[in-house]
Amino acid sequence: MKIRILRLLIALSSLVLLAPSAFPQQGYFHVEQREGIWWLIDPDGKPALSIGVNHVAWEPDKIKGTGPAPYREAVAKIYPDRNAWELMTLARLRLWGFNSIGAWSDAELWTHGVAYTAILNIAARSGADWWHGKPVDVYDPRSEKTAQDIAQEFCAPRAGDHALLGYFSDNELRWGRDWRGKESMLEMYLKLPEGAAGRTRAIEFLRERYGGDVAKLNSAWRIKVKDFASAAPLAENEAFKADVEAFLEQVAARYFEICARAIKSADPNHLFLGARFAGRVPDAVLRGAKVCDIVSINVYEFDPRRTVQQVAQVTGRPLLIGEFAFRAEDAGLPNTRGAGPKVPNQRARAKAYTDYVNWLLSVPEAVGYHWFEWCDEPKEGRFDGEDSNYGLVDIKDKPYEEFVNTVKATNEAAVEVHKRAAR
Repeated sequence: MKIRILRLLIALSSLVLLAPSAFPQQGYFHVEQREGIWWLIDPDGKPALSIGVNHVAWEPDKIKGTGPAPYREAVAKIYPDRNAWELMTLARLRLWGFNSIGAWSDAELWTHGVAYTAILNIAARSGADWWHGKPVDVYDPRSEKTAQDIAQEFCAPRAGDHALLGYFSDNELRWGRDWRGKESMLEMYLKLPEGAAGRTRAIEFLRERYGGDVAKLNSAWRIKVKDFASAAPLAENEAFKADVEAFLEQVAARYFEICARAIKSADPNHLFLGARFAGRVPDAVLRGAKVCDIVSINVYEFDPRRTVQQVAQVTGRPLLIGEFAFRAEDAGLPNTRGAGPKVPNQRARAKAYTDYVNWLLSVPEAVGYHWFEWCDEPKEGRFDGEDSNYGLVDIKDKPYEEFVNTVKATNEAAVEVHKRAAR
């Protein structure tokens, strides 16, 4: 088996070794609008799309987050070493029409001349908790300091890397009511500890909105509190909704300004790819995201057009799908946990992929899409219980042939499809 793998690696190695020539020293990835259509412009000056895969990793999901990693155990028996796996995997990606390495992939893959992205986790390292939906206090001076420190540590050394596509600041932050909780950003900030900068700002925001008169707040929200610090809604009404939206826009704008300033100060050559929004995003947040070079959003739907058109209309920026996927019921996996529509088999999964990509690329602002993910999750479940058929390959590194053949054809046609994009 290992001898056959080595022979195949030699035959396919040129696909990987050709990669550095795509990134000459004179340029970096950027975005341009040409004849009404947005494009990612590669370092050679050619219009392109970022067609990527998430979580391309030698050791991806462990069972329940702490147990063995079945994929790692399988590939260790197939390939002579990790480097052989890297070369084969990159060659496969190129054969299947992919040109970018998406989020959560092994950093070792970044050195082979293939376009790659990275997540900085600025909010996460500033106190936000993605899993429990705790927001970051963007008014705490430590948040800005953390962003600057991260950018200097991670971005500055990569400023001259022509293979780097750009940076995501975070992933799927909570911006208000979602699956993690029912409170708005304003309510969450009002509940921060006494003396917290964000709580102080939220109180000042209400004081400014109501001219320092708590009676006006009581009348507008139909509540009875003695001071602005005690504000808490009894029920939603139009005044409360307007206050929530206005405060959310201020928080979002400050978050994105902090991230953009830190990233661009440390590395002015590469793109700020946004914060990987999850699903439908409030317009107030999108207005704050206008400082991003590209707005990224994870859309697990059959047809992404309604969602991405909203993003494009509000931000005026090009957009990238950070994650999308479909799960086939014939893959032998439970598919009980995880995002993304389910389909009966790999043929239906292939059709869903093609339809999604073609619909997405009919939107002039779309500049790429990243599939979630390289290999399947363990049937026993990963750290959060997800146990789904997300992979281009199964847990033993075997491709889903019918699916990847269609993926390849769809990816290879993507640029021509996008050329026909029209409003």
